[in-house]
Amino acid sequence: CVQNCRRPYQVTDLETGNELLIDNEYIMSPKDLCTIAFVDELMEAGIDVFKIEGRSKSAEYVYTTTKCYREAIDAVLDGSYTDEKINHWLQELDKVYNRGFWQGYFMGRKLGEWTKNPGSIATEKKIYLAKATKYYPNINVAEFLVETGTIRAGEKLMVIGRNTGSDKIVLDELIVNGIKQTEANKGDKITFPFPKPLKSNDKLYKIVAENG
Repeated sequence: CVQNCRRPYQVTDLETGNELLIDNEYIMSPKDLCTIAFVDELMEAGIDVFKIEGRSKSAEYVYTTTKCYREAIDAVLDGSYTDEKINHWLQELDKVYNRGFWQGYFMGRKLGEWTKNPGSIATEKKIYLAKATKYYPNINVAEFLVETGTIRAGEKLMVIGRNTGSDKIVLDELIVNGIKQTEANKGDKITFPFPKPLKSNDKLYKIVAENG
């Protein structure tokens, strides 16, 4: 796909040559379909398989989106599907790649909504920090070599690997070059608790606000 629908367009009357005024030049680019606010009704209609569009998307997009929809489906099944949870899932989905959300043409909802942006409007982004060098399975501790930037205790991190997948953690404890510290910089070796095995060269990222 060459992404023709994601480009801005001008609309011209072929008979007169006049350019038509439009309030949004991305006329072929709808917002992303989001059904998590009424997934209970879709399940009630008999749908039991949901396909999440993830082509060419990042690991954190796949991680967050599948996690939210898995939780939503489970909540419907166990009777805990609430507006509070829906709002939480929507906030989480808004943090990863998206062009804004709409609910499609389901159940008589309003007509299509079109994005005003050529790219993502995610509220969060990831910044590369370090690569994995070792994992200690007996104590569930990961070791990384910091290659750029600064890492501080309390920050939200994400580990991504080809076979590892994607996992987010909050860095509660940080050991820098064998000593407990609150900050690490380029060239430092760091270790911290991590619940699953890693592969060498898995990547460590910091998750920050998009405008941060």
